[in-house]
Amino acid sequence: IQNRVVLYVYPLTGQPNVALPAGWDEIPGARGCTPQACDFSNHHQALVNLNARVYGLSSQTTAYQSELKTRLHLPFDLLSDTDFKLKQLLNLPTFTVGSLVLYKRLTLIAENGLIRKVFYPVFPPDENAKQVIDWLQAH
Repeated sequence: IQNRVVLYVYPLTGQPNVALPAGWDEIPGARGCTPQACDFSNHHQALVNLNARVYGLSSQTTAYQSELKTRLHLPFDLLSDTDFKLKQLLNLPTFTVGSLVLYKRLTLIAENGLIRKVFYPVFPPDENAKQVIDWLQAH
């Protein structure tokens, strides 16, 4: 398949020396964004070998995403959806913590512009890339 995209959507990645929102650890599915990104990074070549282009997406700003990509040495781009365009187009799930509206964690596999598989909920986040690889190999 020539045009295969893996898009993993996540709530929020932390920054060094910046506190996470109050109660973050108690929110089901909130933790694990950085381990998920690292898992996709660690398995990036296997995904490329399966003709997949990988992207991460959250509602954080482009500058925030760029800093994270550099800090974690990610071999793929992180996309910013501060206006929640994908939520509107695909009815993606969100949650609110404090004054922040954030995406719930999910992963989409699209082939030739059609969504073929949705992983939701994603658990554990640090094994999501392997789950995607397994699905791609089976299909």
